Amino acid sequence: MKKELIGLSFEELQRELVALGEKPFRAKQLWHWLYNKGETDFYKMTTLAKTFQARLDELYTAQHPKIVTEQTSKDGTRKWLMEFQDEKQVECVYIPESDRGAVCLSTQVGCAQGCKFCHTGTQRMMRNLTAGEIVGQFMSARDSYGEWPTPTDETRMLSNIVVMGMGEPLCNFENLKTALKILMNGDGIGISKRRITVSTSGVANHIPELADLGVKLAVSLHAPTNELRNQIMPVNKKFPLEVLIEACKEYQRRSERRQFITMEYVLLKDVNDSIDHAEKLMKLVDGLEVKFNLIPFHYWEGAPFEPSSMNQMHRFAKVLESNWFASPIRRSRGEDIMAACGQLKSAKGKK
Repeated sequence: MKKELIGLSFEELQRELVALGEKPFRAKQLWHWLYNKGETDFYKMTTLAKTFQARLDELYTAQHPKIVTEQTSKDGTRKWLMEFQDEKQVECVYIPESDRGAVCLSTQVGCAQGCKFCHTGTQRMMRNLTAGEIVGQFMSARDSYGEWPTPTDETRMLSNIVVMGMGEPLCNFENLKTALKILMNGDGIGISKRRITVSTSGVANHIPELADLGVKLAVSLHAPTNELRNQIMPVNKKFPLEVLIEACKEYQRRSERRQFITMEYVLLKDVNDSIDHAEKLMKLVDGLEVKFNLIPFHYWEGAPFEPSSMNQMHRFAKVLESNWFASPIRRSRGEDIMAACGQLKSAKGKK
């Protein structure tokens, strides 16, 4: 079986080629073709010797995930169902703005966290994605938009990455770390670390290490007390709020710049949306520099919750804003194609 090159770190790629008897500089040439040009056919890599092209074709592949279906929302959001070599599938979403946009990447097939309000959590956990499968989602998204070779920051539309898709990123940390380093490499895909956000449900032990990578942090908080969070987010039983908050403080201590943390909060009617909850939330984050991202609950078939009313969401936001916390209410995107927050689930998982 041929070995997949997408997902190897630069050092791993260099060692691979040196073992073939090639000069180390060949790794930089090949890296450029793979990640700057997005080329998957070795015979089209024209700066490589024909004998080297043939050897690569004999031993390796450089495939992007297969796009099974592609849907575009009325608001411009695009969602792909992507399939890997073993026929496992994930969903990946692009959320456009007027002059740029973010690609939402998945890190696992399914999810083991079991958050009660999340559609992905109803799909059983199948496996972690490899580093190549995480990177490959972004590359397939670029294929869809024809955004090769890597454009400049001023011209690219796929400008940001949010690791907020299917799965818990910090439960697949080593593959995530390798993938992020590939995505940030300036000789290839070249996404700035300032344009990458990793979201976690609260797997606290790896949160400080995200500061070492220089990426932004978002925490799916959704409750201000352990009692309530235990009911809707099982991860809280392993990493209770006091442990999570301390990990966030360590992340900010280790950050190059004092990075704000985004606290994500899905408002559920009569569950976590009262004024008392808002006041407890402010006490919880005392000592942290945070902004809140208030999220409408997006219904999915069989969901045990209802969304808070818009009036209640604004009342909740006003309490936070009166105490100088930025608390925008996120505008729903892609809800008509089940691409909004908490709605992702692969087709095979749905079956």
